[in-house]
Amino acid sequence: MRTPSPTPARIIAARARRLDAPRMTLAADYPFLDVFWTMVIFFCWVAWIWILILVLSDVFGRDDLSSWGKAGWTLFVVVLPFLGVLIYLIAHGSNMGERRMHRFDAEYEARHGGRAPAAGDDAASQIADAKRLLDSGAITQAEFDQLKAKALA
Repeated sequence: MRTPSPTPARIIAARARRLDAPRMTLAADYPFLDVFWTMVIFFCWVAWIWILILVLSDVFGRDDLSSWGKAGWTLFVVVLPFLGVLIYLIAHGSNMGERRMHRFDAEYEARHGGRAPAAGDDAASQIADAKRLLDSGAITQAEFDQLKAKALA
């Protein structure tokens, strides 16, 4: 009697039964806490990259720091990343937000020809500014009506 030739499914099953065959990891083989821990590590890694980018952009955006100072901070952050970023944040972290706001205001003024909107720029203050311009003769009644409609929109 002739033995049947093995089918591909039987070959795969035979290989899987061998002890030295690598196991395929399934979602069921990965416990919930391992998934959670992997997500926490990934979040921390992304936050670290974000902080590193913020520090390096602050170093290169500073006008009060010389080229050698920028090179020194960059080398320090690259060679000893955690220590370099930590020391930079301790030494210059309080001014980082102010420098970012000044750069934002300068870019806004360059693009829009005026100052950036502040927290107190509500419709009433815009209409009052337009009324002051109308009273001084800087704008016409039609321009005042346009500014008023824009502020109320």
